Amino acid sequence: MNISDRAGFDTRAIHAGQAFDPTTGAVIPPVYLTSTYVQDGIGGLREGYEYSRGGNPTRTGLETQLAALEGGIRALSFASGLAAEDALLRTALAPGGHVVVGNDVYGGTHRLIRRVHGAWGVRHSTVDMSDLDAVRAAIEPGVTKVLWVETPSNPLMKISDVAALAALGREAGALVVVDNTFASPALQQPIALGADVVVHSTTKYLGGHSDVVGGALVFAPGQDELAEQVTFTQFAAGAISAPFDAFLTTRGIKTLGIRMQRHSENALAIALRLEGHAGIEQVFYPGLESHPGHELAARQMSGFGGMISISLSGGAEAARRFAESTSVFQLAESLGGVESLVNYPSEMTHASVRGTEAEVPESVVRLSVGIEDVADLLADIDGALARL
Repeated sequence: MNISDRAGFDTRAIHAGQAFDPTTGAVIPPVYLTSTYVQDGIGGLREGYEYSRGGNPTRTGLETQLAALEGGIRALSFASGLAAEDALLRTALAPGGHVVVGNDVYGGTHRLIRRVHGAWGVRHSTVDMSDLDAVRAAIEPGVTKVLWVETPSNPLMKISDVAALAALGREAGALVVVDNTFASPALQQPIALGADVVVHSTTKYLGGHSDVVGGALVFAPGQDELAEQVTFTQFAAGAISAPFDAFLTTRGIKTLGIRMQRHSENALAIALRLEGHAGIEQVFYPGLESHPGHELAARQMSGFGGMISISLSGGAEAARRFAESTSVFQLAESLGGVESLVNYPSEMTHASVRGTEAEVPESVVRLSVGIEDVADLLADIDGALARL
């Protein structure tokens, strides 16, 4: 089935890269659990497949699906989100290069840039990416190669102006990379706003069921050369997603649109309940009119997503007590699954950035709001607040 780029989002999510099996007519394409492929004579490859590190039909299907959803020319599927980030950074940077990265980002991203690529001679500046003047001041002309943007950011839900940052990047000759994990392509389209590359932890909303780890890169039109270079890096270094992992991710993506609607509805209801509570110092959710990035988020997103962070009035002690007092919200790393999770970033997902510019306050708790019945989620939150 050939799916037009003009088809609706949910149609592309279900059908792009997912043609039925021509031999049997099976609606779901087979999972190609193979490491190698028979050749029709030396060098006679069938559909270009030689060895599964270089390509696998199940992975190709996922990559086609991802590119169709983000409006890209090509996508690459990796073993994890950090593997995707590393392949891109290794390709785009060299010793002496410079990255501008947000002061509120996933701890693993900051650690990768600071400790792994820093040891290689890459420098970085950590700034508030929602402050365009700060970003402009941090750019070193001719030296800055990457602007690394998370919006909404993790965990404080800052909203950055993708179009404005893309303009700054073009002016400086820097690559503008947007981590779209929190919003997903169902709610935000960074390439349409001017981004050069979109990165995902597909473990999160794309997979959506907490049963697979993966990552992806999607390249904007005009980034053909970079896409080829990163494809080589992936092939040479080997950080590919396995066929069954690709299948699980593809299956999750097919319900992404409808899941993100429910995530967003539930999260807004919880954010409204939390706002103004005596035990809560601040609610970080762009769907609230009180959020400083609300108007920008409303312009560049079609929904506000399922992630909320809160700062507890009682500081670290109250935050820890809250995180350990829920029952429907389960205490765990990660996010974006159908089930609700609660996380204490300072000692969990962001422990690696303590003592840096990206340190998360100890009073902050992060909620990944699932798609359960909202009444049950509200009751769980109310119960945890009552135990403060």
